[in-house]
Amino acid sequence: MTTNDEDPAIAVADMVAHVLRLAATWTRWDGVPRHVDDRVYTPHKAIRRVADHMIDHLAEVEARLAGLPTIPDDWHASAITTEQDMAPFTKDDYDEAVSRLNRLAQIWTVRLGSLTEQRLDNSPGDGWSIRRIALHLAGSTYYADAVGVMPE
Repeated sequence: MTTNDEDPAIAVADMVAHVLRLAATWTRWDGVPRHVDDRVYTPHKAIRRVADHMIDHLAEVEARLAGLPTIPDDWHASAITTEQDMAPFTKDDYDEAVSRLNRLAQIWTVRLGSLTEQRLDNSPGDGWSIRRIALHLAGSTYYADAVGVMPE
């Protein structure tokens, strides 16, 4: 992963666009969870994980920029599959995912765009630089890719 060349805002926006392209097919999901690595994925779980990942790292970035300690990560993440994760993925669910993820992407784009290159790469606090966090976040395509494209 590079930390100097890529525009992190574009990487996050591209990730969301990729997830939503796949999610547009999930209304045809057959109800069978997809097993990838040691986890189980469904359309709802993929959307939940992408949104949670975006929220988690946004909270980290904002706390660090404000000079505050970050809240420990206690999410169950993809280790659990909830009853809601198993529900059919409807057109309304897709519409909600579009609104939710696009709004989160906009928040990320605005925040990242407000930072200088130096601030992106020399971030306050412990841990990865803000650029590296955003580029890591762009890897959230993993969750959507685990579900994949539903055939027609």
